[in-house]
Amino acid sequence: MYIAILRGINVSGRNLIKMEALRHAFESLGFKQISTYIQSGNVIFHSDITDETTLENIIRNMILQDFGYDIPCIVVHADQLEQIIDQNPLTAQIDKDVAFFHVTLLAEKPKSNDMTSLREKKQLDEEIFLVDRALYLYCPYGYGKTKLTNNLIESKLKVSATTRNWRTLHELLKIASQTVL
Repeated sequence: MYIAILRGINVSGRNLIKMEALRHAFESLGFKQISTYIQSGNVIFHSDITDETTLENIIRNMILQDFGYDIPCIVVHADQLEQIIDQNPLTAQIDKDVAFFHVTLLAEKPKSNDMTSLREKKQLDEEIFLVDRALYLYCPYGYGKTKLTNNLIESKLKVSATTRNWRTLHELLKIASQTVL
């Protein structure tokens, strides 16, 4: 099972796509067992195509063609998502409230490792860790108030990125794990 994580769908009244229409569009690509989770562009699906970059390009082109939006898309296999969840260095810190955990998924390993300038942007009590293709964020004042935005991360690391909260990632993995092939 794969999870497509779309950036910027149904946010602040922009790039509106109904989840039913998105599911139908995924079906038109030949994908199977399609589920969506919340309205922000999370799609769980099965594909015989095993190259994630190919899947990202197919999905991005479909969204552009069918809906008219050029939307960044990151695809991860369910096993990778489980690994991302398991590798979160924040979970070892028992004083941290998981409600403030976020993970920024990167389309690939960063071309630039400008973590110093990212750390300079974090606010007091915020934390940021890079592990492979995931940036783990602790934003105790809420994600809406952090300066560690997708745009900043993309500009410093030179890679496409999209962020989800901890609960959403767990729900996506749960849905993918419950789907029988």
